[in-house]
Amino acid sequence: MLHVNNLVCRVEGRLLINNATFRIAPQTRMGLVGRNGTGKSTLLRVIKNELEPESGEVNIRKGARLGAVDQEAPGGAQPIMDFVLQADQERAALLAEAETATEPGRIADIQTRLADIGAHSAESRAGIILAGLGFTADEQGQPCANFSGGWRMRAALAAMLFAKPDLLLLDEPTNYLDLEGAIWLETHLAKYPGAALVVSHDRDLLNTAVQNIAHLQQGKIRLYEGGYDNFERQLAQKQRLDMALRSRQEDEKKRLQAFVERFRYKASKARQAQSRVKRLEKMRPIATITENPVAPFDLPSPKRPLAPPMIRLENTAVGYSTDKPVLSGLDLNIAPDDRIALLGRNGEGKSTFAKLLAGYLEPMHGYKRHHKRMQIGYFAQHQLDVLDPALTPYEHVRNRMEDATEAQRRARLARFGLGVVHAETKTSDLSGGEKARLLLNLIAFEGPHLLILDEPTNHLDMDSRAALADALDAYEGAVLLISHDRFLIERSIDTLWIVQNGTVSTYEGDMDDYRRLVTEKDRKKPLAEKSDAAAKKRQAKANRREALSPLKRDIERLEAEIERLKAGISSLDAALAAPGLYEKDPARAIDYNMKRSRALTRIDEVETLWLDAQMRYEKARNI
Repeated sequence: MLHVNNLVCRVEGRLLINNATFRIAPQTRMGLVGRNGTGKSTLLRVIKNELEPESGEVNIRKGARLGAVDQEAPGGAQPIMDFVLQADQERAALLAEAETATEPGRIADIQTRLADIGAHSAESRAGIILAGLGFTADEQGQPCANFSGGWRMRAALAAMLFAKPDLLLLDEPTNYLDLEGAIWLETHLAKYPGAALVVSHDRDLLNTAVQNIAHLQQGKIRLYEGGYDNFERQLAQKQRLDMALRSRQEDEKKRLQAFVERFRYKASKARQAQSRVKRLEKMRPIATITENPVAPFDLPSPKRPLAPPMIRLENTAVGYSTDKPVLSGLDLNIAPDDRIALLGRNGEGKSTFAKLLAGYLEPMHGYKRHHKRMQIGYFAQHQLDVLDPALTPYEHVRNRMEDATEAQRRARLARFGLGVVHAETKTSDLSGGEKARLLLNLIAFEGPHLLILDEPTNHLDMDSRAALADALDAYEGAVLLISHDRFLIERSIDTLWIVQNGTVSTYEGDMDDYRRLVTEKDRKKPLAEKSDAAAKKRQAKANRREALSPLKRDIERLEAEIERLKAGISSLDAALAAPGLYEKDPARAIDYNMKRSRALTRIDEVETLWLDAQMRYEKARNI
């Protein structure tokens, strides 16, 4: 279906794809993975003939239909249903011709072909796809212009799935979907009759919907059988093997080099030495595929935990119109260590509930009680626009730390994981993932008691999502998470709440139960069978976090002491640099030097304690 041969592609002088070769057979679904910025979207543009490669070939089977979701969402007065139906160009052309055809033979051919392609059931098929992606029956008849950009992108995805091209290209298709839409898409793609190349950072989609994985790294593409979990295992095995081979090669090089240096000028050994020199010259380094570790997220825990419950809702209603609440009858409590995922289809009120907790909406009636000292960090996708585009990450940090020293600000910024280069880059020039990383670190800057995260992973690659899960594991405050990423939910969450029928209630099953509920399989099976197991699993995760808390506090205490000692040394250095100190007050100079020496000794001691504490923490996390 698709053959890519010796492809080389540069963008703005940067080599992204270097001699890549792979093929996709008919009816094969392949996932394309790699870090942000490695060239995945560039490869799709080359396949779509939107970008000319430097060299190499891209061949698609003659006569095959290529389909991709355009970046420009549909708009205008055309109803969503009509837009989707129009994507089947053959059906649309045949129906148009049927209106004007007069020759009996041609009319018969048209009707036969319409029957063959199921034209008369098209609206039903389109309706199923639109419903799976979250459009109600009423919304399917509404104009495209009535919907937000994200919903119109869903319509574009629905149109392409309805058209069923022979080769389907999808670039991060779950970014515009809620969890329910992502689950539906997994199931639909797993049965897709054509070939597909899917760029995604959604682990569950890649485990369910594709048959093999193409890994793009350092310009090269390597293929792996199976879904993402299989790829991850195979990659880890290859990395271990490469590192072992490389280690043996380095040992061999050292042995050969030692022989050459010892016997190069000894006549009886000159020939053997020269032979080893040639072997060293011919020895090609073993390339490893180990990636640089992704930078962690810095989510400081609250300095002073609050007494439970932090938030209490009593018969609360909330909405945007006084006569029509979105949610009502809310009777819920949030404790200082709760980990809650909010489930429910888009439009049911998940973001409305998040805004109520964050204080962006006030109750229409009922009560919302909370601690006066409670601090909340609220992340939502639209808040990326809140970042001042003219400021750099360093300037954002400087505004938060007006009384701090330059060194303290730089040290705090280093914990954001943006790198030295990005510290002085204007926010407007950062990628979506870099903006999300900056915003996540800023909202947690002061150690809030509650983190409300509404789709935090949309711009994050797979490794960054895992790093966020690690940070949430270490964070000791409460978390309310809205996400279509099941991996993040299962890693970080203990409790599931569901938004449906105009209220919010506890969901007793686990994510597997919810997946079956969404896909309408096993609906009649009682969830009580798994509720006990789910509760035990959630309790085990909570116990694990509780055990890690004192270890993490030890690390933070030692880090704070190191920073204090370093600040003290800086002050002493400034005092010792004062002109004439040694002549005017030699006793004070000696005292400053002794204090500086003691501080340096103490830093060495504390750094050793910090290393021990870090090792205990990592060991406990990996149990």
